[in-house]
Amino acid sequence: MNSCFIISQFFLIENILIIFAANYKYMPRNKRLRKIVAPPRFSGYKPYGCRPQSSIPVELFFEEYEALKLADYKMLNHEQAAILMDISRATFARIYENARRKIALALVETREIVTSTGSSYTEKKWKLCNNCHARFNKSGNNTLSACPLCSSENTVHINF
Repeated sequence: MNSCFIISQFFLIENILIIFAANYKYMPRNKRLRKIVAPPRFSGYKPYGCRPQSSIPVELFFEEYEALKLADYKMLNHEQAAILMDISRATFARIYENARRKIALALVETREIVTSTGSSYTEKKWKLCNNCHARFNKSGNNTLSACPLCSSENTVHINF
């Protein structure tokens, strides 16, 4: 449990500072949203060919997926990836470490992985085609409402 000490009284006796501190509880500040380029193109993964050890899935947040993608797939260093996600390098390192631990847990314990929005946002307006399941975005003044692959108008917004 987090706590904060506020000095309520202090005394100086023979060069020894005595501080009486009051223990106050406080709420942590809200998490800052992390920028992602695009949501993942999957909603989860399941182990194949074995019995899962646990029925509880591992929840991988979009920002953790983005950190894995930038660091391991696009081979960016942590500083470059942090700039793209609009967060500090230390925050990126924590997100990246959490993502790697979750993936390792899912692989070792043969658990399902499900994705969740977490604390993230996208700059562009993303849509999902209900016919061919393609994901595409609307950028700038583009008024694209039909799917670019199958030309279907049966699309939904997937921004969060």
